[in-house]
Amino acid sequence: MAGKRVSTSPTVVPAGAGGAPRPGTTATVAEAARRGGIFVAQSRVVPEEMPVAFTYGGSTHAVMMATPADLEDFATGFSLTEGIITGPEQIDDIDIVAEEKGIDLQIRLKDEQNDALRLRRRHMAGPVGCGLCGIESIDEAVRPTPDVSGSLLRLSEQDVVDAVALLNGQQPLHFETRAVHGAAFYVPGRGLIAVREDVGRHNALDKLTGAAARAGFRGAQGAVVVTSRVSVEMVQKTAIAGSPVIIAISAPTALAIRTAEGAGMTLIALVRGDEFEIFTHAERIARHDEVPASLSAHRYSESEQFAHV
Repeated sequence: MAGKRVSTSPTVVPAGAGGAPRPGTTATVAEAARRGGIFVAQSRVVPEEMPVAFTYGGSTHAVMMATPADLEDFATGFSLTEGIITGPEQIDDIDIVAEEKGIDLQIRLKDEQNDALRLRRRHMAGPVGCGLCGIESIDEAVRPTPDVSGSLLRLSEQDVVDAVALLNGQQPLHFETRAVHGAAFYVPGRGLIAVREDVGRHNALDKLTGAAARAGFRGAQGAVVVTSRVSVEMVQKTAIAGSPVIIAISAPTALAIRTAEGAGMTLIALVRGDEFEIFTHAERIARHDEVPASLSAHRYSESEQFAHV
């Protein structure tokens, strides 16, 4: 991915970079809380959520309900994972326009990308946690997932443990509100190079993809780490970003497992301290014990049961 490369030290690419004004990401609200058998008046910090429109060439392509933060990253990452662009250098400019009820991300593409977008334009609206709303056919829902099996990336068991532990310490909005998802990009030997948060798990991953791309990192260099469950679209977006590994705190769906298996992606989930479960392509994780040969080649059927959080 083109762009300025960040330092090789394991510092995190800061959120909120850029000169455009930002709406607040949180609000303080009054509440009545039951404590010790009685109700007391107190306040709580909650995350903001508002419509964010993606406009290309004057036409709205999508509207997502999202946290109004890291909007240049969001515009770039969404454009990448939707296949509108293949690299951040194909975006000429991003204008962030605050409107009465939301934000309009006005994205200007290079001429050739504008032409390609006109050929495949579709409209959709995606509320938080959905990610597939507004598609027009079953085929769109199960779109082909890029093959990442050729990646040379290998992780140790400790890398998996460290990646989640580091993410747990780099979520300021979550610590403040307890109501948002986090996504991070972990590079072995460097740690986390970017962390992004959002009320929507797909949005957090899009923001992360944009942040890493704008910083000059390629997805094949590291693993995607998420605090949410792993749905099929989380696997698809990770593969589009080029990463061969997704690590999650919560459980995967059956379709996500089948999709990761077919794409040559290592799917690790249910990370709890130094314990975790590998669902696909365990050969990418260096282990002290022998990995059963059948695990990486196993195909999961709908009738099989999986662990739940």
